[in-house]
Amino acid sequence: MRPAWEVREGDGATSWFDVRLEFADGARVDALAVRCGRGVSLEDVRARPALSLDDLAALADWLEGPLAEACGVARRPEGAGTGDDTGLVAREYRAAQEKGTDPVLAVMKATGRDRRGALRLIGRARDAGLLTPRHHRR
Repeated sequence: MRPAWEVREGDGATSWFDVRLEFADGARVDALAVRCGRGVSLEDVRARPALSLDDLAALADWLEGPLAEACGVARRPEGAGTGDDTGLVAREYRAAQEKGTDPVLAVMKATGRDRRGALRLIGRARDAGLLTPRHHRR
C-alpha cells in the first residue's frame, strides 16, 4: 500500500491509497482505498481474474483491518454496529427470494446499509450458516 494523494479541508483530511495484492497463482487485485474521518473504505477494485459480488464483499471485509491499521484508523470491533442484523439479514434475504425480488435490495432497506454494507452482512449471515453458500469453492 502506498499513499496516492490527500485533500485537506479545515481540521480534517481525506487520503487515498493505492493497494496491490499479488498472489502466487498470478491473480492480482488493485484497489483504491480512502481514509476519511475515522473510517477506511474501498473506492475502486480491479481484479484479474474478475471477482464475484460475494468475493468482492469478502475482500472488503478481509482488507478492512489491515487497511485501517496501515492508515492509522481505529478498527471497529468485530460485530460492532450490527446488533441483531445477522438474523434480520437472513430473514429479509429469504423473504425477498420467495417473493422473487432482489434480496440485496431487501437487506439494504431493512438495515439502512448501502449495497456494500448489505453484501457484507449477507456474507456474515452465510458464514454463520444462516444462508446457503453462494457457490462452492474449489
